[in-house]
Amino acid sequence: MTEPAGQHFQVTFRPVTVADAHEILRWQYAAPYDRYNLAGDAAALTDPANAYFAARDVAGEVVGFCCFGADARVPGGDYRDAGALDVGLGLRPDHTGRSLGAAYIEQVLAHGRVSFAPVRFRLTVAAFNARAIAVYARCGFHAHSRFHKGGALAGDEFVLLTRDA
Repeated sequence: MTEPAGQHFQVTFRPVTVADAHEILRWQYAAPYDRYNLAGDAAALTDPANAYFAARDVAGEVVGFCCFGADARVPGGDYRDAGALDVGLGLRPDHTGRSLGAAYIEQVLAHGRVSFAPVRFRLTVAAFNARAIAVYARCGFHAHSRFHKGGALAGDEFVLLTRDA
């Protein structure tokens, strides 16, 4: 029997540096995931108030990022549950689709648990992203509600998922 690909995928977290931010901003995802391409400058990713962390693999390469709190939210969602910690995360494009997601998510949640001691975790994911929703479900998340975002991506549907910490 073969081991799951993500079983040996280990990362460490540190606050995003300017160099990390520039690297993350260069990542380009293929369609339809290209809506996850980040735009802007490094300031939002390096601002401590936004709680962004770079995930480094054992070789020291940035292979992902995560954030906790308000910056993980999408306008239009119901975020009134004060006991839930909002989590945003991403894997470097060449690491997606390789069965690393569940291992990565659990490590992000472990980091969030130690850093913020939440009661619950909450994720916001685009409804089209069945691949991510399936991984989140395997990690114990359940759909809480759906909503449509306004603004530049008006009409995009999102799903709020929660899990006890």
